[in-house]
Amino acid sequence: MLIKRIQRVLRRYGELHARIVRLQEAVGRIEGRQVASIDTNAGEREFRVFSQWGEDGIIQYLIRNIPIARKLFVEFGVENYLESNTRFLLTNNCWSGLVIDGSASNVEFIKRDPIYWASNLKAEHAFLTRENINSVFASAAIRGDIGLLSIDIDGNDYWIWEAIDSISPRIVVCEYNSHFGPNAQVSTPYNPEFVRDRAHFSKIYYGASISALNSLGESKGYSLVASNSAGNNIFFARNDVRGSLPILSCADGYRRAVFRECHDEEGNLTFDDFETRLCKIGHLPVYDFRSKRERCVADAIASSVG
Repeated sequence: MLIKRIQRVLRRYGELHARIVRLQEAVGRIEGRQVASIDTNAGEREFRVFSQWGEDGIIQYLIRNIPIARKLFVEFGVENYLESNTRFLLTNNCWSGLVIDGSASNVEFIKRDPIYWASNLKAEHAFLTRENINSVFASAAIRGDIGLLSIDIDGNDYWIWEAIDSISPRIVVCEYNSHFGPNAQVSTPYNPEFVRDRAHFSKIYYGASISALNSLGESKGYSLVASNSAGNNIFFARNDVRGSLPILSCADGYRRAVFRECHDEEGNLTFDDFETRLCKIGHLPVYDFRSKRERCVADAIASSVG
C-alpha cells in the first residue's frame, strides 16, 4: 500500500512538472509575439524560457530576421540540457539538434528526458578539443549549412570555434569573459585538457574576450549583431544572410557581467565586485592575439586601453 501511494505521488509530481514546462513554453510564445512588435535592437528583446538569461528572446528575434534554410542547431556545453540556448528552438520552433557534453551522466540524463523521444534531438558524450570537433560532427552526420551553433564550454571556446570548418551556421552564439574587458583581444591559452574548475580556484579564469571573438567571427564571415544584458553571451550572423540587421561594435556589445560567481580557495562564493574579481586573475596567462604572445591578464588589458 505504501509503495503504491509513493508511486501515485511521484506520478502526480511528474504530471505537475510537465504542466509547468508547458506553461513556460506558452508564456515564451506570448513574449515572443510581444517583442516581435517592438521597434528596438536585438539585444533589447530578451526573455527566458529555458535559457539561463535572455538568450531565448534574442534567438527568436534573430530567426525571424535571418532566413534559415535548414532548421538544425548544434549546442555544446549543455550539462543536463534543462537550461540551454536551444531547448526552446526544439520545443517551440520544431527544430532538430545535436547537443554535446563532456559528462556521460549528463548525456544519459538527456536521453531519459521526455524531450528526447518527443523531439528530433541527438545527444553525444564527448570532451571537445580543436583536434576532434569536426570528427564529432562527422560522426553525427552534421555538416554544411545549419541554422545555429551555440558555444559554451567555459574554456577553449575561441580555439574550438576557430577549428570548426565542417559546418557553416547562420547564427553563432558564443560565451565571452567580460573580465577581459571590451578592448583586449585575448583568450586563455589553448589546453586540450582545460577544465574551468581546475584552472583556477576563482572559476572566473576561462574563455576569451569579446574583442577576440569578434575578430575571429569577422575572419569567418560573421558580424556581431547582439549581446545579452547579463554580460556573457554574444550573437553573430553570417554576412551573406545578415540582411539589414545592424552591426555592433565591441564597445556597444560589451557588458560587465552582472553575476558574481567568483569563489575563494575553499570553494565558497565571495560576491566580490568586478574590480576585486579581476585582481584575483590579473597575474594569470592569456594569449594576446595582437602581440601574438602570452602575457598576464592585467598587462594585456592595460596595453589594450593605452
